[in-house]
Amino acid sequence: MKAITQISLIVTITFLAACGTSKKSQEETREVKAPKVEGKEISYSADSLTMNGYIAYDVNTEGTQPGILVVHEWWGHNEYARERADMLAEMGYVALAVDMYGDGKQAAHPEDAMKFTGEVLANLDGAKARFESAMQTLKANENVDGDKIGAIGYCFGGSVVLSMANAGFDLDAVAAFHGGIGLPIWPGEEGVKAKILVCNGADDPFVTDEQLVNFKNKMDSASVDYQYITYKGAVHSFTSKYADEMGGKFDMPLAYNAAADSASWEEMKKLFKDIFK
Repeated sequence: MKAITQISLIVTITFLAACGTSKKSQEETREVKAPKVEGKEISYSADSLTMNGYIAYDVNTEGTQPGILVVHEWWGHNEYARERADMLAEMGYVALAVDMYGDGKQAAHPEDAMKFTGEVLANLDGAKARFESAMQTLKANENVDGDKIGAIGYCFGGSVVLSMANAGFDLDAVAAFHGGIGLPIWPGEEGVKAKILVCNGADDPFVTDEQLVNFKNKMDSASVDYQYITYKGAVHSFTSKYADEMGGKFDMPLAYNAAADSASWEEMKKLFKDIFK
């Protein structure tokens, strides 16, 4: 009888150990599951226009995740903005590459780009409406935690996300890459809710010393939580691998800088990790 009891005990322990191992293996399998990004075009309305954006997320990420708005360069909503949205999706965020011009309009020449950006910035109420519509579209996505929203922007888009943060939009974190800092909107009575990161090239001719002094004075006087980082040797559009081609084509001081691109992206990742932990 005693022998039977001992055998039963051994069988039970072996069974429980096997179950524990199986459960652990399943958990490990879930943890190492590779991201699978799905992206699709999405349209929404704003300022009497149809805005054509692109939303991306990881289908292997369970539950709702923070949402990130991606605002394009002055060239318009293009493949580069979508690539950045995909990169954010690989990190587990839901990213919406927005359309600030309407109808997915893109500039083929710097003169067109200047015209398009001028039209947006000349109508700040309209710009706010376009940004708000994009934000509400992102929040409405079933994969998004609407209480956790951030934004990133490039060039013109950098100025946009900084301006919208200054306007008091309910953003948790904002990152601007080679964005203009002679902003049309400065912190007001609404206050700035977002923690802000600005990453610019130290040799960007579009950012003057006077603008930088004014930017820091404005942000400091409003007690904004921000970090301003410059990268030695980097000029405008340093994050874009298309910069050299466009710079050569139009004789503009644009150039990709791999080191600055990587370093600034890491800074953004740290920001989001800290805010959305």
